[in-house]
Amino acid sequence: MELLKEMVLKYGKVYPNNVLKVDSFVNHQIDAPLMKQAGDEFYRYFKESGVTKVLTIEASGIAPAIMTALSFGVPMVFAKKTLPSTLTKDTLYSTEIFSYTKNVTSKVILSKEYLSQGDRVLIIDDFLANGGAVMGLDDIVKQAGATTVGVGILIEKSFQEGRKLLEQANFDVHSLCRIASLDEGRVTFE
Repeated sequence: MELLKEMVLKYGKVYPNNVLKVDSFVNHQIDAPLMKQAGDEFYRYFKESGVTKVLTIEASGIAPAIMTALSFGVPMVFAKKTLPSTLTKDTLYSTEIFSYTKNVTSKVILSKEYLSQGDRVLIIDDFLANGGAVMGLDDIVKQAGATTVGVGILIEKSFQEGRKLLEQANFDVHSLCRIASLDEGRVTFE
């Protein structure tokens, strides 16, 4: 997606340890027209998959996921990182997810009320690095007896192992922007 690539080049900031900061348009300040275009592209690619729910993890995946859900005309649900007082252990699905960027493992939860057996789930996330977030979200999908029909990623660090892991698990992965390298502080696309 050319607009996304342009924004990564113009506003993205490369930090040590292969961290790309895009918070000025993806996850702190959100460029709504960009997210709408991303949602439309995910719809175009996955429209024949019978999607009934779009799933992401808070917080950075919410913007592209809600726009994707809007394009599909289906609900968007997100896994939470904190347990609200309204949920108990028997009313939720949970899994642990490692964040490459934050270098922490978090327990995430989703109410059983919003994901059911028979749902056909499209997972959307902002970044793909090592694949941990997608694998964790797919674990929740499996707990619900639902099916993951695809994975949409805004920005993929294709020099890391995430895509390989997801393809070995037979996911259909569609990344809008694939980065081959962040060497020497420069973004190089595939």
